[in-house]
Amino acid sequence: MGRNSELVRQWTLLQRLATRRTSTIPVLAADLNVSTRTIRRDLAALEAAGFPIYDDVVNGTKFWRLDGTALVDALPRNALTVPELCAIYCSRALVKSIAGPHTFGNLQNALDKIEAALPSGMKRFLDRLPQVITAKPSYGAHRRSQTADITTRLFESAASNHAVSMRYHSHKSGRENEYTVHPYRLVYAQNSLYLQAFVPAYAEVRTFAVDRIHRLSVQHQTFTRLAELGSDPFSQSLGVHSGPTTNVQLRFASAVASFVRERIWHESQQLKDLPDGSVLMTLHVSDDYALRQWILGFGRSVRVLAPRALVDWALEELDEARQQYRSGGSGAMAESDAQPALPFLFSNIAKLGGLNKTPARPLATEPRRRQ
Repeated sequence: MGRNSELVRQWTLLQRLATRRTSTIPVLAADLNVSTRTIRRDLAALEAAGFPIYDDVVNGTKFWRLDGTALVDALPRNALTVPELCAIYCSRALVKSIAGPHTFGNLQNALDKIEAALPSGMKRFLDRLPQVITAKPSYGAHRRSQTADITTRLFESAASNHAVSMRYHSHKSGRENEYTVHPYRLVYAQNSLYLQAFVPAYAEVRTFAVDRIHRLSVQHQTFTRLAELGSDPFSQSLGVHSGPTTNVQLRFASAVASFVRERIWHESQQLKDLPDGSVLMTLHVSDDYALRQWILGFGRSVRVLAPRALVDWALEELDEARQQYRSGGSGAMAESDAQPALPFLFSNIAKLGGLNKTPARPLATEPRRRQ
């Protein structure tokens, strides 16, 4: 089992100790689906890290608990300054722009407690600061119709290596499908929470949007991880995708060259200034929906130079966009008019193939099987 799995398990163990007063080693071992030896090792590791864990014997039974008062008593010695408290309070807008309250529930609770501790006059003063600095959530955020329950159960299943069954709405097929998966980890990216899980039916790791999981149940069956995921999820994509990479060349017009230069779009990017003021960008990324949507966002200010397949796609996509306006004549389409089958931006998603699929990479300790 990888280091990340151990860390998640120990975090779950801390949560159990903090919220339950009847945690024995056998109970914790059964709850986390590990041996009692592993629980003892985890407890020793957490104690060594400085967590105030202690055992309490009641009627001959030893219970393990987390002494939260020890940390609280240490706060006065390391008290936050007034400017630090104000800075945390003012970070509410930034927190909300990152994710919904169910994702960072504990952090939101802490912010609420700080708010309750501030004098009313100070609070009124600080509430004026968003006029000076605030944050805007990125577009395309999910409506977050799902509850925190699914996220919690996925987290715990990933920590304890329990398989889950779920009903998932697939955009590709346009219907809900049943999956049995081995949850590996949750990833927050682009205003949404995603599950990376091994799908036994396809023998590969796939990515699922948590907001599109409509039903989930945790199975008694446990699993052994066949792959260790990298620390940087979706590192080969501009979005939330996995797949093969290719060399991409783009030429940005001088009108947007300074905007392109001042940002890091991907860690692989290389820029070259051209004599006419334009800039040449080279990327080594997945040719996926995220890349293509990003390119279209620059409109006529960008030209695709390579690879040839991406050049052909851009020509076809822009031509189809022009046809939508030409077919409507000089007048705008009324609400009652028939719409095209698909908006041009999404018309070729199905042609990309291989999106959100990551072949399982064997661990170093496992022998590679012959194909």
